[in-house]
Amino acid sequence: MERLIVFDFGGTKIKHGIINDRVELITKSAYNTERERLDPFLTNLYATIDRYIEKYEVSGIGISMPGYVDIDTGYVERAGAITALDGQNIKEILEDKYGLPVEVENDGNCAAIAEKMSGNATDVDNFIVMTIGTGIGGGLFLNGDIYRGYRLRAGEFGMMVTYLPDDKKVELNHTAAITYLIAEYKKLKKIEGPVEGTEVFAEARANPEVKNLIDHWIGYVAQGVYNLTVTLNPEKILIGGGVSANPYLIKEVNRQINDFRYWHEFTIPVMRCKYLNDAGLIGAYYHFKRMRETIHN
Repeated sequence: MERLIVFDFGGTKIKHGIINDRVELITKSAYNTERERLDPFLTNLYATIDRYIEKYEVSGIGISMPGYVDIDTGYVERAGAITALDGQNIKEILEDKYGLPVEVENDGNCAAIAEKMSGNATDVDNFIVMTIGTGIGGGLFLNGDIYRGYRLRAGEFGMMVTYLPDDKKVELNHTAAITYLIAEYKKLKKIEGPVEGTEVFAEARANPEVKNLIDHWIGYVAQGVYNLTVTLNPEKILIGGGVSANPYLIKEVNRQINDFRYWHEFTIPVMRCKYLNDAGLIGAYYHFKRMRETIHN
């Protein structure tokens, strides 16, 4: 049975695992992301790959990561929050070191590919995935394929300006990311130190102030969903990222979006991704298989 090492490079965590040709994650784990320095980033990456190679017979490495990714060459002009990988080619670096085939794709595109292949978008050819994490990302699956755009920049939803307080232009990355919700929660509670999004949602059940905070934040998510829908008129929008596992998020987005003036003319299903936080890993697998089949054909 074929096995691949798969990675999902995130701004907070590097998720990784072994996946087989039945698309089963045999094992998965994560470690903290070194965002700024290339050498320690690679040291952590190599250590993880070395452990997998020692334990499993693997046939390649699939990577999901943020940024402007050239899937043919592997070159990444800009890697989102992971500035250590700006201007780098992780495909070449790993192929030279390990002699294994490596394929790299944008994380939002990986999520869309996963959902199309075996998730909640198998029945449509035009859909959007919006991922909520350290920032807002996503993938456009239009007319039956990923749409990458001119210079590979399509799907950077987080860069949309959706808020203009005092003439300051604030992007969706800052208002709708989970990091914004956590920052506002910590400000409200006057606390320091790390907080997980799950803690915020848990407290909201008994604390009306925290619930109002979450509802306000979800309003920004709904703005992004609405803008994408009226611009591209997809068949459905899927929301991914770890926070999408909470059913209240999807329920409240759908409630709030009905208040937008023209939603009734564009109404489509707004659902969560099937693969939630694993979408990048699953998508990295499908992308790897797709690229290798293209090469061999």
